[in-house]
Amino acid sequence: MLIIPAIDLKDGACVRLRQGRMEDSTVFSQDPVSMAEKWVEAGCRRLHLVDLNGAFEGEPVNGEVVTAIAKRYPNLPIQIGGGIRSLETIEHYIRAGVSYVIIGTKAVKEPEFVTQACKAFAGKIIVGLDAKDGFVATDGWAQVSDMQVVDLAKRFENDGVSAIVYTDIAKDGMMQGCNLEATAALARATRIPVIASGGIHNLGDIQKLLDAKEPGIMGAITGRAIYEGTLDVAQAQQLCDAN
Repeated sequence: MLIIPAIDLKDGACVRLRQGRMEDSTVFSQDPVSMAEKWVEAGCRRLHLVDLNGAFEGEPVNGEVVTAIAKRYPNLPIQIGGGIRSLETIEHYIRAGVSYVIIGTKAVKEPEFVTQACKAFAGKIIVGLDAKDGFVATDGWAQVSDMQVVDLAKRFENDGVSAIVYTDIAKDGMMQGCNLEATAALARATRIPVIASGGIHNLGDIQKLLDAKEPGIMGAITGRAIYEGTLDVAQAQQLCDAN
C-alpha cells in the first residue's frame, strides 16, 4: 500500500481544509514546491495534488504550481484533481508531466466523459468519489447528489479507470481516522483499485487499513496528519512495506 502525501493548493499556497470548507483553511506553506521536496525526501512514491480554487471554479487555477512540482520531480508519479472538466485540461496536465488526472464532479454529472478520457489517455485517469452519508458529493463538496458511491464506481469498471480516490467528507481534515468500513466495502464491490482518503491521523489508522486485508485498497492519502506531525511519512510507508 502506498502512503500518498497530499498538497492542497489554494491561492498558490499549500493549505488544509476541514470537511472541504474553503473558509476553514490552514496555510502550511507558501512554497508548495519545497513542501513536495520534503515528502519526496521522506520517501513517498506518489504525490496527491489538489487545485482547491479549481474545484470551485471548474477550471485550473493553480496549474503553474502543479507544473513546477512535476518539472522538479519528473520520475515521481503525481496525481492532480480539482477543476478538471475537459479533455484539453487533461492533456495540458499530462504534457506538463503529471502521471494521473483525477476526474470528480464531471464524473458524477457526465459519466460518459470518463469513458472518453480513458480512451484518449489510457492508464492516466483516476475517478474521485467524495461521499456524504454514502452519497456522492460534487462541486468542491458543495452539492450532494442522489447517487450511491458503489453504484457509480461500478459504472466505471469497464472504462479502464486506474483507481478511485474515495473520501468520506465527514472525516476529511478531522484527524479521527478514515471511514474504514465504507472504504473496504467499496474495494470489495469494485474491480477498480481504491485509494483511501480523509481523516487519517496516525500509524494506528494505517494499521487498520492494512488489517482490513483488502487487496483492492492500493493506497492512502494523508494531509493534515503529516503537516501537524501526528503521522510520519517514512514510518508509515515502512509499515506498509512490512505488511
